[in-house]
Amino acid sequence: MFYMFLFLAGSAGGFFSGLLGIGGGILLFPVLYYLPQALGFESIPVKHITGLTMVQGFAASLTAMVFHKREKLVNRSLALTFGLSLSFSSFTGSFFSKEVPDKYLLFIFGILAFIASLLMFLPRDYARDNLTEEKVLFNRPAAIIIGVVTGFLIGLVGQGGAFIIIPLLLYVLKIPLRVAFGSTLAIGMFSAAAGLLGKAATTQIPFNMAAALLPGAIMSARLGSIISKKTRAHSLRWLLALLISATAAKVWYDIFKP
Repeated sequence: MFYMFLFLAGSAGGFFSGLLGIGGGILLFPVLYYLPQALGFESIPVKHITGLTMVQGFAASLTAMVFHKREKLVNRSLALTFGLSLSFSSFTGSFFSKEVPDKYLLFIFGILAFIASLLMFLPRDYARDNLTEEKVLFNRPAAIIIGVVTGFLIGLVGQGGAFIIIPLLLYVLKIPLRVAFGSTLAIGMFSAAAGLLGKAATTQIPFNMAAALLPGAIMSARLGSIISKKTRAHSLRWLLALLISATAAKVWYDIFKP
């Protein structure tokens, strides 16, 4: 039953990867952190959870990115600029995460989710959100700086980082929403691959759990991508905002509860 739970958790993460351009960690982390004990299973150590979210994020992002690229929603220049600057710092963060106590990893995750939540509720003009990638321009130096700083933090907490990358692309670099979703999948692959190497090198990935998680993630990522294409940009933005906010609220509640 525990491995069926992991399969379903991976499916949920994969679906939202395709739907919202996220690696699924923003959903998968709290699911793996809170639900096992509630369902009568043994709790999963935070370091193992961060390893599992890296594995799931890479696989689901790859699957969903193939679909979004075909729809001309992945900007190659943005993905390479942001992704390469992100990858080294993400690897560094994931390597050092083994020395960081679980409570501090949870605290960092909560800060990132809180910032992402605030950004997603800022007023937004939807006029450009359906543009395709060839019409997108961005500030390259800003993308590099943001990538380096963000990469280290998401490497620490074991995330592909889409939950914070998408708000930064939307509100700092001013990228259209659908291109932000598609490009974030490619960017997330850089950070997830680098973080995955760091987690594997420090034995933070429970491979038996990952084997149960991955099939669901891969299968449902394509379904989410198809539904995303048919959903209004306005609805996708608010759905992502609510998902990030709910996770941030729950994490902060657990940080400060007696």
